[in-house]
Amino acid sequence: MKLHSYFRSSASFRVRIALAIKGLPYEYQAVHLAKGEQFHAAFKELHGDALVPLLEVHGLCLTQSMAIMEYLDETHPTPALLPADAAGRARVRALSQSIACEIHPINNLRILTYLGDTLKLDENTKITWYRHWVDLGLQGVERQLALQPQHRFCHGDTPTMADCVLVPQIFNAQRYKVELSGFPRILSVFHACMNLLAFQQAQPSACPDFEH
Repeated sequence: MKLHSYFRSSASFRVRIALAIKGLPYEYQAVHLAKGEQFHAAFKELHGDALVPLLEVHGLCLTQSMAIMEYLDETHPTPALLPADAAGRARVRALSQSIACEIHPINNLRILTYLGDTLKLDENTKITWYRHWVDLGLQGVERQLALQPQHRFCHGDTPTMADCVLVPQIFNAQRYKVELSGFPRILSVFHACMNLLAFQQAQPSACPDFEH
């Protein structure tokens, strides 16, 4: 397997966590988003959307982090990223999508770049934008977690796809100094995840292309 990744990419981080949880070795291929390497012709031939992550496996070029994680779960079912029961799977997918679909898309690199380069917003205004949408989205995730008894992870006492999605979002929130003290359930899950080797191995500072 070859993973096309960028150390700071939240979506790539999700897949790195999933691969680490499942103990699957892979070749790391860095794609420097800030330098525009995703737009190079060779990469666009593999991924028409010019995004990371991209996972090359068995002659396939798999895209979109959520789809890649579900593929990994179907082809390498142990340890599972999705619960065995339909209701549990629905909840884990909902938690995952609350972050991947509601928070992340309006705060990723290309959006922030557009706000600055095209709309000419200054850095403080961009950071205010970022913090607003992350805070609003995490409020919803915190409420979802509070609807059920507290467990070690997002759903139960083993990590699932929802944890793979939550942790990168918290890394980003910390980077932009979002106030997180109002999210005790989220922080409890985050710290439980970061105590696991799989999450530590997948974090940005452990990537070959890590930059301070």
